[in-house]
Amino acid sequence: MDNFQIETAQNVSIQQNAAGIGERILAYLIDLLIIIAYFIVVIMVVGALDLEVAEEWAFWLVVSLPPFLYFLIWETFWDGKTPGKAAMKIKVVRLDGSRPAFSGYLIRWLLRLIDITLASGGIAVVAILFKGTGQRLGDMAAGTTVISEKQKVRFHQTILVDIPEDYIPVYPQVTVFSDEEIRKIKGIYQDAKRNGNHNVILKLSNKVSGIMQVTPQEKPFQFVSKVLEDYNYYTQK
Repeated sequence: MDNFQIETAQNVSIQQNAAGIGERILAYLIDLLIIIAYFIVVIMVVGALDLEVAEEWAFWLVVSLPPFLYFLIWETFWDGKTPGKAAMKIKVVRLDGSRPAFSGYLIRWLLRLIDITLASGGIAVVAILFKGTGQRLGDMAAGTTVISEKQKVRFHQTILVDIPEDYIPVYPQVTVFSDEEIRKIKGIYQDAKRNGNHNVILKLSNKVSGIMQVTPQEKPFQFVSKVLEDYNYYTQK
């Protein structure tokens, strides 16, 4: 499922990572297994109690409420998650990323009858696949969606850089940095390089060389690039 971006009233861009259809189906199956296990336990209890017919009907009416309200109760009181959703690291949110009000959870729960129950999930699957924001009918009506809480890290956000197999390092002092510090250096370097901001690169080069206590043999751009390459060499060997 693709990411989608929402502009809030304060003109703040929010990047949402919509949950994939596979994640949502697996989450539903986990929840369904929990409901089935609940009913199996209830059947065993009913058999052990040896109730009268009238008492048994009353008992079933009471014990059927938790599975009937399963999704509404869990999502309302567990920040948009059910056990299945939690296992798949997905949850229900409003389109702006905030927590839905109870009315939002209620609307999507009521429309579950159309989306999932009556059509065996067919309508929900079609709506999610054709709606870039990952919404089924209940989500569209409630102004909600289901997002993944898994962090997707792109290559440029990591400490990794490409180095040849016969690479020869120059600065063993780079090991004074941690992975997080190198990640920040790489981010600043790439942003400055992309924007042609030479002053930032110069300051970054001076800061890095000062921490490493070395005198750069290259110009600032080349030096910072060499530091990133050397760090990868020494930490990956």
